[in-house]
Amino acid sequence: MLMHTEIKCVLNMFKNQFNSTDDVSVDPKFHIFRIRIRINFIDQECININSVNFVREKSKISLFQLLDVYDLLPFDNPDGGAWKQGFEISYRGDEWDQQPLEVFLVPHSHNDPGWLKTFDDYYQDQTRHILDNIVFSLHRKKMIWAEISYFSKWWNGIDEQKRAMVKRLVKAGQLELVTGGWVMPDEANSHYFALLDQLIEGHQWMQTHLGVKPSNGWAIDPFGHSPSMAYLLKGAGLRNMVVQRVHYAVKKHFARQQTLEFLWRQSWDSSPRSDITCHMMPFYSYDVPHTCGPNPAICCQFDFHRLAGRRVYCPWKIPPQPITEQNVQERALLLLDQYRQKSRLFRSPVLLVPLGDDFRYTESSEWEVQSTNYQKLFDYFEQHPELHVKARFGTLSDYFGALQRRLSSAGMSLPTLRGDFFTYADRDDHYWSGYFTSRPFYKRLDRVLEASLRATEILFSLTMAEIRRFHGDGLTAAGYPAREHFQKLTEARRNLALFQHHDAVTGTARDPVVIDYGNRWLLPVSALTIYNVICICFSLKLRLMSGLVRQLRVEFLWYGTRTRVNQDKSGAYLFLPGEEGAQPYSSSEAPLVRVSRGPIFSDITSYFRHFTHTVRLFHMEGHAGKSLEVSNLVDIRSENNRELVMRFVSDVANGNCFYSDLNGFQMQQRRTLAKLPLQANFYPMTSSAFLQDSTSRVTLLSAQSQGVASLRPGELELVLDRRLQQDDNRGLGQGVTDNKLTPSVYHLLLEDRRGGAQEVGGAAVQHLSLLAHLTSLALCHPPITMVTPSNSQLLKLSHFLPLGSSLPCDVHLLNMRTLDDEPGSPSQQVALFLHRKGFDCNSAPHPPPTCKWSAQDEVHTLIIRNSLKKLQ
Repeated sequence: MLMHTEIKCVLNMFKNQFNSTDDVSVDPKFHIFRIRIRINFIDQECININSVNFVREKSKISLFQLLDVYDLLPFDNPDGGAWKQGFEISYRGDEWDQQPLEVFLVPHSHNDPGWLKTFDDYYQDQTRHILDNIVFSLHRKKMIWAEISYFSKWWNGIDEQKRAMVKRLVKAGQLELVTGGWVMPDEANSHYFALLDQLIEGHQWMQTHLGVKPSNGWAIDPFGHSPSMAYLLKGAGLRNMVVQRVHYAVKKHFARQQTLEFLWRQSWDSSPRSDITCHMMPFYSYDVPHTCGPNPAICCQFDFHRLAGRRVYCPWKIPPQPITEQNVQERALLLLDQYRQKSRLFRSPVLLVPLGDDFRYTESSEWEVQSTNYQKLFDYFEQHPELHVKARFGTLSDYFGALQRRLSSAGMSLPTLRGDFFTYADRDDHYWSGYFTSRPFYKRLDRVLEASLRATEILFSLTMAEIRRFHGDGLTAAGYPAREHFQKLTEARRNLALFQHHDAVTGTARDPVVIDYGNRWLLPVSALTIYNVICICFSLKLRLMSGLVRQLRVEFLWYGTRTRVNQDKSGAYLFLPGEEGAQPYSSSEAPLVRVSRGPIFSDITSYFRHFTHTVRLFHMEGHAGKSLEVSNLVDIRSENNRELVMRFVSDVANGNCFYSDLNGFQMQQRRTLAKLPLQANFYPMTSSAFLQDSTSRVTLLSAQSQGVASLRPGELELVLDRRLQQDDNRGLGQGVTDNKLTPSVYHLLLEDRRGGAQEVGGAAVQHLSLLAHLTSLALCHPPITMVTPSNSQLLKLSHFLPLGSSLPCDVHLLNMRTLDDEPGSPSQQVALFLHRKGFDCNSAPHPPPTCKWSAQDEVHTLIIRNSLKKLQ
């Protein structure tokens, strides 16, 4: 009989056996009724377990964590040959004899809603011509389109005949609108409110004008990818998605393991209900040279837009050749070799090959040369069945439909992944962690506009409901300009949505474009009303002291950039600090320090040359009195190639782990890895980050997005602003020198902890505490002061309480959005969005808050009916 220690040993060995780096899973087709196990002991000590019945399938992992992949990877960068960041790909040639290779060539044109030109300039110069060409050039071909902001603008300017042609193309499956968002949003800096709002704006437009909903996501240019976006897409009814900008070492690893296609699952979900099928492009870029196969010099020869005599050329100096009867065999076999090599990176013989780039198909002649030459190649494949390949133009729906059929017929399933894809590097040590902070003035303004829009949405919906209730006939008052107000509200929605574009909120557009984004936000404001936008009443009657003294200090530092000749330097996208690392901020003059004490708050303000730093303590009950407010007013306009950093230093023993949020929606564990360069250990922080050990947690809540790191135990480091004189060779063609006087606001919480993290499917899942959630909501949605003309005839209300009672304190009223009836007119329908916040009970304040939280799995609708009784 095995004693307790032996049983524990056996269990550990089973665990090691199935969690070793050999990646073990059991084929579901095997039914093992009896397992013969030999347990070996020496001197009563269990030393190993042998079994002949364990079924090993290399690289067939059922579920894996991206953090574990990061621990595994060496992050070296050996020369991979033709696929410089990869490896040589080989095949025998008979792999497709039983299951032919099925290739879908998907034309696309990536249209940035502002980058080097403004949104309107791009539209006039390029986008409208591209969309015109779609109508007249598709015929039997197919194409996908993503940016609804451009599509809607174009739609407004075309006649009914063109609109009818577009509807026919959409209905026939020749034109597929993918993702359906107003823009292709950034996934690092954008808050989930704005991500969802731009998605709704685009989907509503599609439903109203075309009567369709998107099924597939297309995110080829955001600089890293968040599971929050995957969750929103799945919730919006999408089944599949495509991503591109992922660290080259991760791509290489996934390619070796044939896991470039996977089911992306949320960290808190132990079931497949949040899963969405995700296809990761394996190579460097989404342009034609990097999509047909691993060799860009060959793939470029099949971008017929680059034929000799045209304005675009192949940098590898081997131009494309027109396909003729004389060369079709040689060219077809050359292309097929690339298709086959790329196919070896996937589990299925179904291959996705995008055909496009930024602002492609501006001229109808490009459609002609691409379609004519590719059709000759496809015809050759069809005429030679011994090649076992079928290639055709297609859409994402075509591709994913074929993929699912092949997987189903073969009894195969895709692996499941948890995690995010930050921080992105496209080559060498060039980590795109600079844009987490670039142009922080606009990042702060983005969140102010977001809070204002939410408040306006809720007030407008309540106003419309009150007017209809008062009239009793469901109609609005004749004198109330509902349509006019709704049109302004729609404009504000679309301006916020436009700024979520991956070259807008990121701070990576040219100066005139940034000014254009800012001008769209300016609306005239003209008597004063205060509106509290939080739907939760929260108070603590006691403020208990644990008796523990926590050590915490704040430091300011500078980062410079690299200085060697011919060495890449920091720019709008990249953070490439100098070898000296962060240097302490010093001033030749002692700062002016102001100390204020009052009944509401006390604060200390220090005035330095480049920033004003304030720490404020509120003398209040409730969450406001449980945290420190930390704010800065930064001005580095006198500096060159410097980045200002604020560092919090605590005695928390967090090791190399800390947590930052993804889009204000969920927390993600981060590990500071010594094998990575400093810039790789910075991550996006949309609204919060924390350090913790077994007894304490330090939480920083932010009113704006920026880059964050924990480079040493007990430290949190935030980049406040960056001023950079040069381009970083990612296409922008300028530095970042339009800095402004920029505010940043935080709340700092010191919390005691008890217990560990919640385990979900073998992964530790962490959340903010309930107190932190409430503090964050108050920080991001402060009471809003509003003005009305002094001669206004409107009745002055002393107060207005739309809620009959407070919502549960873990339920956030995200939005109450009036829907369209017809274009430009409000309907009687309101979309109500509630977010039930997951919170960490181990860091809950003691005693618990006086508000209630929802203990059930679902928030009962009775809560909403009672709380929103004013709408009845």
